[in-house]
Amino acid sequence: MTTRVVVVGAGITGLTAALTLLDVVQGIDLVVVESSQHVGGKIRTGLFAGHQVDEAADAFLARVPEGIALCERLGLRESLVAPAARTAYLYSRGQLHRFPEGLMLGIPTDLDALAASGVVSAAGVARAGQDLTMGPDPAGQADESVGALVRRRLGDEIYDVLVGPLLSGVNAGNADWLSVAAGAPQFEAAMREHGSLIAGARAQRQSAAASNPQAPVFFGLPTGMHDLIAALHGAVLAAGGRVHRGRTVSSIERADSDSWILGTTDGKTYDADAVVLTTPLFVTSQLVADLVPDVAVEMGEVEYSSPTMVTLAVPKALIDHPLDASGFLVSASEGLVLTACSWASSKWAHLDSDTTAILRASAGRHHDDRAEHMSDSELVATLLAELAVTMGLDGSPSEVRINRWPDSLPQFRPGHLDRVQRWHNALAAIAPGLVATGAGFEGLGLPACIRQATTTAKTLAQQAF
Repeated sequence: MTTRVVVVGAGITGLTAALTLLDVVQGIDLVVVESSQHVGGKIRTGLFAGHQVDEAADAFLARVPEGIALCERLGLRESLVAPAARTAYLYSRGQLHRFPEGLMLGIPTDLDALAASGVVSAAGVARAGQDLTMGPDPAGQADESVGALVRRRLGDEIYDVLVGPLLSGVNAGNADWLSVAAGAPQFEAAMREHGSLIAGARAQRQSAAASNPQAPVFFGLPTGMHDLIAALHGAVLAAGGRVHRGRTVSSIERADSDSWILGTTDGKTYDADAVVLTTPLFVTSQLVADLVPDVAVEMGEVEYSSPTMVTLAVPKALIDHPLDASGFLVSASEGLVLTACSWASSKWAHLDSDTTAILRASAGRHHDDRAEHMSDSELVATLLAELAVTMGLDGSPSEVRINRWPDSLPQFRPGHLDRVQRWHNALAAIAPGLVATGAGFEGLGLPACIRQATTTAKTLAQQAF
């Protein structure tokens, strides 16, 4: 008898889960159901200024294995490219400062380099150094926020100037509320293994350098990250899976003790022996509300931020600052709508031009919705004015593209991973054969989503087939 599997959601998580199941389980009847007309979720690439330019994520972490492993599975490993620029700036206290050498997610590992950079004050450097002598935190301490940990160990200035902008930018959030365990597990490991953020960060950097000192931090694809999605989609189809687009799953009910019926908004139904939900938490919570109501409530309480990406093509002659880095982050204390600007044509050699700079300006943080309420013209005008102040842009772009991503980035509060474990346990006990995963569960970024999808699919295969 053929086992029927429905995967809900055709983003990177859903497609990876589908391919993993097709790889490890023989003879299953698998369909991926996607509400939009696109596969890949927020991974999209479009023609801009004569190049294929990503509309959201343009890279993935190279020093974790999952992204590279998937590219190898899809025959893309040799196509991966590293950024041409390996440094970046921070806009703070009214000017651009180059990030000092030796940072690990904003944690300084070389205090002399930090002092020489001028990014923080002498008092800020001295306060950071206390982390090395204050001793480890008490054993058994509960998960806390990144802000609480870093401010206690390194001081407010290191958090406000370095760690906050870097980590807050990852999920368009506020690292003062970000769970260490879910959002910065490297910090947790540093404290657990070394009793010091600086000592732990040094050890982590030394370990990475020892294995491959020239290894890039990120990888991308020269014609955009959607090539990864296209290859993944094609592999699912080639393995016998089906992908139904433009169809929204609206209900999940038991057919009997071993199977499910999924209803859609257009009246279609799917019979399934196993179900994998990879939807955002606010969607997943509605789908499982009748099965695990307490879990559904907790899922629905996770907040999301709504960033916007404005891509600009600008004559280089109009910019009064060397484009000698990958771009810059903006400290929240500056009060700008602009949160970051990637100098994409400097970051990636394949986007470079003698005459035109491609800039990817980001706006919107959690609890800062000014960009959401601006019209497109107001938003572009605001960002151009702020780019004039921050990097000396004096003039109008030759091309503009606006991508708004409402409710796209989950915000992980302290204790998030404990809550996620409760969700998994409840589903396993009450709804065996139905599993849920995705960016809202155990981490943002492509490798994290790929890892969760792969683990969830293999676990389901062991338990249900």
